[in-house]
Formats: sequence, structure tokens, C-alpha cells
Amino acid sequence: MFPKVGALSRGYRSEQVERYFSIAHEIYEAGDLEEMDSEGVRTVAFDVVHGGYQPDAVDAALDRLEAAFLQQRRADVVSRLGRDAWMRQVAELATTLYPRLLRPAGERFAPARGRGYSREEVDDLMDRVAAYFDSAATLTSGQVRAALFTSARGAKAYEEHSVDRYLARVVEVLLSVE
Repeated sequence: MFPKVGALSRGYRSEQVERYFSIAHEIYEAGDLEEMDSEGVRTVAFDVVHGGYQPDAVDAALDRLEAAFLQQRRADVVSRLGRDAWMRQVAELATTLYPRLLRPAGERFAPARGRGYSREEVDDLMDRVAAYFDSAATLTSGQVRAALFTSARGAKAYEEHSVDRYLARVVEVLLSVE
């Protein structure tokens, strides 16, 4: 289904990946948006084992699957309620994200206990997100997904989990309008 890493390298457990994509395909084909959605795709995790599937290839497929479920949800809402209803939902989600963008740089997320993401780098991305929401810049879901932050400690670091959750919601908004 995906290319494998070498026997001595670590990748995603192939059986889990294959089972997940098989189930996801059935759910997608059935159009059962209650059973699985873009958030469910975004949060799936696989065991890492020697000789498994290449994580980059699987992650890219998960990104495409997430976009497909979101497009399916958008089509469902638009067909039932109209495009304006869909855009209101997207605007509502975007509005929930905006207050954090108004916080001063260095205070946008919880500080890391130990290691975390570089505050400066996260704040730079947050400034780009704010500029996008203010219609002053362009930004794509791919750019947010591709963002990498160096590791930092103490006062120079944000807690990773809260940053990841927030950026996942930013991606959802961006995918909703792309």
C-alpha cells in the first residue's frame, strides 16, 4: 500500500495502516460523516516498528484523506443548507481561533515543561495566521502543515500539544475555504 522503510529503520506498523485506510475508504464511500471526519483522520496514530511503512508517505495520504472528508462534509452542508451556511460554520470556527492571535508574542500558548517548540518560531507562524485572517497575506493548509519548529527549553518554549491542536484547527479552516 505504501513504500516501506529499510528493515533496520522504523516506520508505521503496516497492518494498522492498511486496516485504517481500508475502513476509512469504506466509510468515505458510504458517505457516513458521523462515523469518521477530518478531525478523526488528523488524530489517528500508528505504532512505530522496524520495517514499517514510510511515515512521510502515510502522512501525505492522511493529509489527502483529511481534505477529502472535509470536502465531503462541505458538499453535504452546501447541498442541504446552502453555501452561506457552510461559510458561517467556517467563520464561526475561525472566530474561535482569533483571540489567541491577539495575545502578545511569547504568551500565546502555555510554557513548556522541559522541551517544547521555539516560541519565536511559533509566534512567527501565528503572525502569518493573523495576517491571513486580516486578509493581509496568503496562507495555505500545506504551509501550516509543513511548519517545523526547533526544540527549545524553558522560557523560550511553548508546550507542543497545545500548539499542535491549535494549528490543526487552523488547517481545518484553511482546508474549508481552499
